[in-house]
Amino acid sequence: MNELTKSIFMRTEMKPEFKVALIQTDIHWQDVTANLATLEEEIAQLQGQALDLIVLPEMFTTGFTMQAAECAEPANLHTFRWLKLQAERTGAVITGSYVVKENNQFYNRLLWVQPDGQFWQYDKRHLFRMAGEDGVYTAGSQKIIPTWKGWRFLPLICYDLRFPVWSRNVDNEYDCLIYVANWPDVRVVAWDALLQARAIENLAYVLGVNRVGTDANKLWYSGHSAMIEPKGTVHRLPEGKVHSEIFTLEAQKLTAFREKFPAHLDADQFEIKPN
Repeated sequence: MNELTKSIFMRTEMKPEFKVALIQTDIHWQDVTANLATLEEEIAQLQGQALDLIVLPEMFTTGFTMQAAECAEPANLHTFRWLKLQAERTGAVITGSYVVKENNQFYNRLLWVQPDGQFWQYDKRHLFRMAGEDGVYTAGSQKIIPTWKGWRFLPLICYDLRFPVWSRNVDNEYDCLIYVANWPDVRVVAWDALLQARAIENLAYVLGVNRVGTDANKLWYSGHSAMIEPKGTVHRLPEGKVHSEIFTLEAQKLTAFREKFPAHLDADQFEIKPN
């Protein structure tokens, strides 16, 4: 079985139409209780939509803070339990990142929580040195590629978007790439361009979820959350507004495109060395 045939065969069990909700929200600065209450209301408005996946922004409980000592939670406690509850209520996977303290280290940690109770975690690898994130948080070293209803996902965090090797879809190992972010409007041109590029170069759907509003550092976030199809077609949420939108990922469209245009078979081989 050649690589192309193997790739197609492994997708026969994908749910034909996979429904995702992108939640583009404002974030109350360093107020976990207020943010979880707001998000719970926004998620409740999606009730009855038969969703498969709900995507929240980066640091959705605090905003992009460097005050980790004041904001961090122990792993698998308050916000983790809230995520589990939302997954159970909606029947959908829910994912996003928040500040965690574990073994006396701080992490910008993404949780992927399934309604069946299983979960995966990813610690942000590329820490944004221009804001001092690399001096506060500990970088991760391992990606996760969870599978849900036959679809395989690579969830990453914000600044990871600028590093295409870390996002590379080796042998079509994932079907959809996710970026959760707090990406300010001053750099939104890069956000738009790189999201589209990641979809095209990886022959995959891309989901980018960014926040809106102004944070305590006077940075304005215009959102520009989007779903990008494998050929690069962009579907963007309204700029600067709190807004949730549902998109459908189509298995047949993805598989047919990869069969017709198997560029992954000509990809360069590489190895990522530990930092």
